Parts: sequence; structure tokens; C-alpha cells
Amino acid sequence: MKLTLKERIEKDFKKALLEKDELSLSVLRMLRASILNKEKEKRNLISKKEKDLTEKELVKKSQLEDEEVIKVVLSEIKKRKEAIEEFKKGKREDLIKKEEKELEILKRYAPKLLSDKEIEEIARKKIKEIGVKEKREVGKVIGEVMKEIGQRAEGERVAKIVRKLLNF
Repeated sequence: MKLTLKERIEKDFKKALLEKDELSLSVLRMLRASILNKEKEKRNLISKKEKDLTEKELVKKSQLEDEEVIKVVLSEIKKRKEAIEEFKKGKREDLIKKEEKELEILKRYAPKLLSDKEIEEIARKKIKEIGVKEKREVGKVIGEVMKEIGQRAEGERVAKIVRKLLNF
């Protein structure tokens, strides 16, 4: 049976705990807390819509799916990348190294990101399907490409590639 991403994170957390891997433990503890916070947000929204649910049903419905967990992981990755940039400005090599190590741990739980070439192939296909004629249709193409690739590329990267292909 294949583990969900959340179960995999939980399993790796227990392993880090047994191995006394302080860095992994710290990163996974933070990631688990972020996931829990997202579940609480989701639970709160569900409880407002469906008032007749029992606590047990509410907890079950608020569990994050893999796609939602991936969003949390990518958010944490983005935070690390931003922190690294800030620490570079302050010439804090010690903190840069720490953030980079944390980033490596988090990347284990992120989906394989698409290369620019792979995004370009998908974008070309969508441009052809849609039959783009005007500049104002760029957003439509970007939206269609994002639907297909999901969390495997940042929207900013996709938009840049689509605009380049369409010469806009």
C-alpha cells in the first residue's frame, strides 16, 4: 500500500526521532505544524458550512489530500529560498548553509518540478488547442497550462515561458 505524503512525512519524522537527527527533526516538526495549521483552517471553513457534523466527521473531512500537503511543502520551500536571498544580502554564510540544508530536506516531499523545455512543450500544445490570436488570450493559455501541470512549476515561470512563446 502506498503511503500518502502526510503519512510519509510522519514516518520520516519518527525515523529522525529514533536516529536523533536534529536537523531533519526540526524541519519535519515545522512541516507537521504547518500541515496541522492548514487542517485547522480547513476544519474551521467546513464547520461554518456544515453545522451538523460531529467532531469526528469534521476531523476526517479536514484531513489534507496529497495536493494540499504539496502546497504546504512548496510554501515552506519558498520561505527557505526567500530567507536564503535575504541572508545573502546580509552576508550570513552560517544562516545560508542552515537554510540550504533545510531546503534539501523539504525538497524530498515536493513533486519533481518540470524543466523549462517540458513546460514549453505543454504550452505549445495548449496554444495550438486554444488557437491564440490576440495578446489578451495569454491569461487563458497560462491558466490551461497550470491546470495540466498543477504544482510541478511556479505560475511565474509558466507565464514567462508562455509570453516568450507568444512574443508578448
